[in-house]
Amino acid sequence: MTTATSIPGSLSQPERLPRRMAVVVFLAFALAYFFSALVRAITATLSPTLTTEFNLSAQDLGLLAGGYFLGFSLTQLPLGRWLDKNGPKKVILAFLTFAVLGCLAFAWADSFQGLLAARVLCGMGVSACLMAPLTGYRRWFDTSTQLRANSWMLMTGSLGMLAATLPVQWLMPIWGWRALFVMLGVMIAIAMLLIALLVPVWQQPAATADAPTTPADDDGSYRDIWRSPYFWRMAPIGFFSYGGMVAIQTLWAGPWMTQVAGWTAAQAASGLFLINLAMLVTFWLWGLITPGLARRGIPVERLMAWGLPSSFVVIGALVWAGPAIGSAAAVGMAMLCVSSTFVALAQPAVGMAFAPHLAGRALSAYNLVIFAGIFVVQWGIGLLVDAGRSLGLSNPQAYQMALACFGASSVASWVFFIVKKPAERR
Repeated sequence: MTTATSIPGSLSQPERLPRRMAVVVFLAFALAYFFSALVRAITATLSPTLTTEFNLSAQDLGLLAGGYFLGFSLTQLPLGRWLDKNGPKKVILAFLTFAVLGCLAFAWADSFQGLLAARVLCGMGVSACLMAPLTGYRRWFDTSTQLRANSWMLMTGSLGMLAATLPVQWLMPIWGWRALFVMLGVMIAIAMLLIALLVPVWQQPAATADAPTTPADDDGSYRDIWRSPYFWRMAPIGFFSYGGMVAIQTLWAGPWMTQVAGWTAAQAASGLFLINLAMLVTFWLWGLITPGLARRGIPVERLMAWGLPSSFVVIGALVWAGPAIGSAAAVGMAMLCVSSTFVALAQPAVGMAFAPHLAGRALSAYNLVIFAGIFVVQWGIGLLVDAGRSLGLSNPQAYQMALACFGASSVASWVFFIVKKPAERR
């Protein structure tokens, strides 16, 4: 993790972290991201309980899960400025304070409106859990290690989502969902303590020939991000394909198994465990192979162009099969999520496309695109399902129609990515 790179705007060798310290910093950030992913995904497991207790419709359920991503999206633009100015340590500690409050508020909520407000607060609170470390990695790690660290952070997120399935299902009869959220607040506070103790203080970089602008004379605007053709080439697939992958993994995979395939809630929790385990292994493998691909000069754009269409094939098969998928529902959803992970390579690519002093804004702007997509897809699928039911479609048919609409949007975003004139990174 100590090799200097030749990326324009990269910093000098002394600013790279020593290997041992890099591992410690990664683990501290990864723990916080683990709990943020658990908070994100837990609604999929709790959806049957919350639906019964609060009499939620599919639209309500989609809005409740999407509220997390709405809160997340609201903070992204100021987050990018604060990360570039103050560094990841100060920013993530401030944000996680709100995550703790959000978990406690969710535990005490007694109405749908209270649950939704708490979910928005949780989303705002954990919105720095990936952007903060990725901003630090842009300066502290070399190119290939940034790709590996991004994949393994996502692997840690998958581990959090894994913990939100069967472990949550097992603890529900013992603790109940309210006590689970209290415990989540406590564990996030412990992660904050570790970050405070282990993550280094942010040092402002000096100007170089490659990066003549520094935070001292940077006006903090997003001008360079919004003007980048590369950013806009990546935006549609981030919105639909990346956002849709997370929306399905964290919410709609569960209802697909129960409402379309006819599984019980316990069977669906086992299915979600399988899906998140598959994602964990996939991101672990991406972390192993992406440094080698980078050294061979294979661009991530080529991998996305070739690999992402496999997810469209899976969507088509799921829509065609419908209820006939039966016991293979979890495998089908796992294949959809795994085949969509090609688009996860876009996030570190966008971060590395800009000079280090712009990394926080570039990453946060792209994360805003992704999480806006998650919110729209999560809520949109719920709206389409309810609309299908109102038109007289059966439950499975309504879900098939909604998934087909999502698939069409993903294909359109990929076509834009392919036909858009390739732009060199900054």
